[in-house]
Amino acid sequence: MRFHWANKGVVSLEKDKWVIIGLGNPGEQYSQTRHNVGFMVINHLCRLHNIKLAQNKCQARIGEGEIHEKTVILAKPTTFMNLSGKSVVELCKRCRISSSQIIVIHDDVSLPVGKIRVRSQGSSGGHNGIQSIIACLGTKEFPRIRIGIGSPSEGMDMAEFVLSRFEKEEMATMNQSIELIAMVVDTIMNDGVEVAMNKYN
Repeated sequence: MRFHWANKGVVSLEKDKWVIIGLGNPGEQYSQTRHNVGFMVINHLCRLHNIKLAQNKCQARIGEGEIHEKTVILAKPTTFMNLSGKSVVELCKRCRISSSQIIVIHDDVSLPVGKIRVRSQGSSGGHNGIQSIIACLGTKEFPRIRIGIGSPSEGMDMAEFVLSRFEKEEMATMNQSIELIAMVVDTIMNDGVEVAMNKYN
C-alpha cells in the first residue's frame, strides 16, 4: 500500500500510516557528524526494510514502503537542521496525517553516547531542529526518539562539537543503538509510544 498524496484543500486524515523523520544536515561533509544521527537511523531503516530514498518531496529526501505491514515514509529533510519544521509540516499536510503519526529521531547532547530516550511530547530541550518542528506544527505533542551523542569538553564550542565526528569506540556504541532504534520504531507503530517509553527508557 502506498501513501495517497493530498491535493490542496484536502483535510481528511489517513489512518494507520506513519512518517519517520531523521534530523540532520544535508551534504557529504555532515554525513557522519554527531548532529546527523537522525539521518544515520533513516539510512539503517532503509537498508533493513529495503526502502530507497528515491524521491524529493516536501523539502526532503523520502522513500515509501512498508515496515511490518505498516505503510511508512522515511524522510531526511533537506532544509538544514534549524529549518526542519518546514519539511515536517509539509509532510504531515501532504500525507494527510496528524502529528501523532510522525516519529522524529534526533541527537541529544544531554545524554551519554548511544543512550536512547523515547518521548510522546515535550519541549525542544534546546534542540533547534525540534524547536523548528514545534513552531511549524503548533504543538509539542509528537513522538520522538532522542539519541545521546555526549557533551563537549570544557571550553569546546557547542556548534563545533555537534558537527564533529564520533570516535571509533563511540561509533561502535552508536551502531548498536541505531539497531535498537529500529525495534523502538516498530514498538511505537504497533503498540504505541507509551509502551515504547516503558520498554526502552
